[in-house]
Amino acid sequence: MIVQDVMKHLEALSPLAYAEDFDNVGLLVGHKNMPITGILVTLDTLETVIDEAIETKCNLIVSFHPIIFKGLKKLTGKTYVERVVMKAIKYDIAIYSMHTALDNAFQGVNDMICNQLELTNKRILIPQNQTIKKLTTFVPTKEAEQLRNALFQAGAGSIGNYNDCSFNVEGIGTFNGNDNSNPTKGKKGQVHSEKETQITVTYAKHLESHILQTLFKTHSYEEVSYEITTLENKNQHIGMGMIGDLKEAIDEKDFLNYVKVKMNTTHIRHSQFLNKKIKKVAVLGGSGSFAIEAAKDSDVDAFITADLKYHDFFMAENRILLVDIGHYESEQFTKNILVAYLTKKITNFAVVLSKTITNPVKYF
Repeated sequence: MIVQDVMKHLEALSPLAYAEDFDNVGLLVGHKNMPITGILVTLDTLETVIDEAIETKCNLIVSFHPIIFKGLKKLTGKTYVERVVMKAIKYDIAIYSMHTALDNAFQGVNDMICNQLELTNKRILIPQNQTIKKLTTFVPTKEAEQLRNALFQAGAGSIGNYNDCSFNVEGIGTFNGNDNSNPTKGKKGQVHSEKETQITVTYAKHLESHILQTLFKTHSYEEVSYEITTLENKNQHIGMGMIGDLKEAIDEKDFLNYVKVKMNTTHIRHSQFLNKKIKKVAVLGGSGSFAIEAAKDSDVDAFITADLKYHDFFMAENRILLVDIGHYESEQFTKNILVAYLTKKITNFAVVLSKTITNPVKYF
């Protein structure tokens, strides 16, 4: 097995196309064709994690946070980032990061928080824009079924809980090939009329390259006529944060104690109590102050996230209970998602859950 094999599995779970623009995801250190001896899954890649990888004979580290976030101009070992990269290179250890690609995945970071809290009726808090595309193409009517099925097999035509979705219109297409053409229908230099079917399908943007390859491979025309449009439709399977419901409404203090137990934390910062029951809850792993307004607009009772600043708590405005459980604490179960997923996908290979606690924040 090589690094690329593992990357394909990981990108099926959380395609890199949905990572935020500011992020640095994917293979950060190493070569995709390198044979691997084992996979170590961690939240952060530190020097101690590299040591753990060496000890467990894992030469691929799958890390949630990217060790290289901003550009490196030199490798002198002055910072912990430089030392990690240098040590990984020295011992031929590849490092792959998922970060906001997994944040935006439906079965990612926030889904794990919802599962920990046993929330039901899960849906995306902030759907990502422009993730749905539409392909329109024109094909000889006799070949329409073959092309539709090929596009469906490539992943097009999936809408929510429905597959094989398309819209079809029959008409007449005309064309006249010049002297350099090699038409599969009609003759060059002559206007040709062909009974055609217009096929329209939607698809997720990360599938575009594969779908276009399928279109060109399956279509019989020398020049394939097609149009691609980016839609503004909301995608309820891709985006930041998640909303879910508790089985029963509970008091605010009971809710915070419940969160402490389920999220394995001893300290919680929160906004002013509103003296109301908590039932509908929004969650967003990591730094989530940017989603406070979205949480309020979603009419949730509480919003669980991390890294809230002093003035962020004022934004509760007596409408919502803001709950800061800590950055590490909100994402600590992420590596469990990845280990479970990779173990299921790669049944005959060692996938190791890192034992290193990488939380840099200590409490006294």
